[in-house]
Amino acid sequence: MKVLVSGATGFVGREVVQQLHDAGHEIHFLTRRTTSASARAVEWGFDGQVHFGDVLDAQSLFEATKGLDAVIHLVGIISETGRNTFENVHTRGTQNVVTAAKQSGLRRFGHMSALGTRPDARSRYHQSKWAAEEIVRRSGLDFTIFRPSIIYGPGDQFVNLFAKIIRRSPIVPLIGGGRTRFQPVPVENVAAAFVKALTEPRAVGQTFDLCGTETLSLSEMVDAILVVMKRRRLKVHIPFPLARAQAAFLEFVFRHLVHQFHKAPPLSRDQLIMLQEDNVGDAKPAMELFDLKPVKFVEGIGRYMARAG
Repeated sequence: MKVLVSGATGFVGREVVQQLHDAGHEIHFLTRRTTSASARAVEWGFDGQVHFGDVLDAQSLFEATKGLDAVIHLVGIISETGRNTFENVHTRGTQNVVTAAKQSGLRRFGHMSALGTRPDARSRYHQSKWAAEEIVRRSGLDFTIFRPSIIYGPGDQFVNLFAKIIRRSPIVPLIGGGRTRFQPVPVENVAAAFVKALTEPRAVGQTFDLCGTETLSLSEMVDAILVVMKRRRLKVHIPFPLARAQAAFLEFVFRHLVHQFHKAPPLSRDQLIMLQEDNVGDAKPAMELFDLKPVKFVEGIGRYMARAG
């Protein structure tokens, strides 16, 4: 199949492209900077075809989708900066990609959402993800929606963040006592589900949780990282009220003093809302349909984190 991937140069996107290539699909991908090193790596490493495009610029998407069979839409953000708001990137961006796909006569559509997305979500992140899901569901396309929990793998922004803290500090801060529960999933399984769904008729019109079979608290996940890195650190619990005050201060500083560098604050109040909710789901349907293999978290991160020292 001829498959267009949005977000192909990101953490999940790179693994999706690898597995598309391994499965023999023709890879097309969107990028706002066609000469960037990451775009060239996909183009040369996988014989991919580069298309200039921005999900916030509907006109730029029409040419990119012509003559293709499928779209895997991965673009998303966890923090806001400038015009890259949740509503713009997740909702408006998805609408633009869906519209381009329909106008090009393309039928198959794989969509990246997030575990915890629902109509009555408290966080703006999840609200925008739900609105995007609704656009996909109403599109008339042959869609499959995936909702991952925490995704880990080489280059992730979760395990590697804690690894950096562990290397540099004798203490590890845990917001809310680290009691929030997750079902971490390896990036290989996430990518496999997206790729296999393209040719699986039973996946059409379905929404799947993508999560591991283990349910671990944030504190337990940090313990696993410490075990793999062979380090000992003091875990310090940060109460939510204190964390909210810190997040509000960081949002102010980054909005008014650092905005010219287009950087998002390292912590936001919306992220704290999500941290107050368990991030768990039903792993069984996706694992059975796409033949995904369960992986223990400590073993999965051990494949790449041991090198972090």
